[in-house]
Amino acid sequence: MTALIVEDEKPAARRLANLLTEVDPDIQIMATTDTIETTLEWLASNPLPQIIFMDIHLADGSSFSIFKKMKIDSPVIFVTAYDEYALEAFKVNSIDYLLKPVKKENLETAIQKYKNMKQSFVYPDLEKLGEDPLPRYKNRFVIKLGNKIKTVPIEEIAYFISKDKLSFICDKEGKSYPIDLSLDKLEGLIDPDIFFRVNRQIITHNDAITDIQTSAKSRIQLTLHPPCQIEAIISSERASLFKKWLKKE
Repeated sequence: MTALIVEDEKPAARRLANLLTEVDPDIQIMATTDTIETTLEWLASNPLPQIIFMDIHLADGSSFSIFKKMKIDSPVIFVTAYDEYALEAFKVNSIDYLLKPVKKENLETAIQKYKNMKQSFVYPDLEKLGEDPLPRYKNRFVIKLGNKIKTVPIEEIAYFISKDKLSFICDKEGKSYPIDLSLDKLEGLIDPDIFFRVNRQIITHNDAITDIQTSAKSRIQLTLHPPCQIEAIISSERASLFKKWLKKE
């Protein structure tokens, strides 16, 4: 089980992490975030955890605002010192509501509840193979612009580019936004049926391709819209892979 802890008090975060390890030694804590901003940035840059343990009062506001800014499918166990937010918690993804200081037996019950819920939706054959039955890709990216945070839905992205060791999202209106992820990392977060890795500097959405021409040495030249600052040339080694990708429905 993979987990994210959202907690702004370091002693409380450490105690929860230790309790989780005692309750389930197989649990993998992917990260601990302590603010709304860092939580949004982490969720935008990493695969969703299987479960989130979340405090309500964070240093920069209420954690409920996270759900207003980003769609989160992971179940959440709220861990808080306040009992008056239980109703609001269950309006989001909450499967349990634990009061601090968390008791080990209550945490065990909450995790067992999660496992029981998960059991109802497993795909037995694939579970035996240790495979994820439903690969999950990002449906939006969160971009930090100075003191502001902007979300860019995946359907608005034309392509990703790498330039001068920096990565950028280019949307369909021609605007570009810096993103703190390499193209190699991004490639694993987006749907390969609609995005193609053109070369070391470009990953394009299929809708952004307006023209395809063959060039010397069996290479393929793409014209992208909005116009791209970098030549979208597919090498001869990747040309057959691109043609197969084009035929996907």
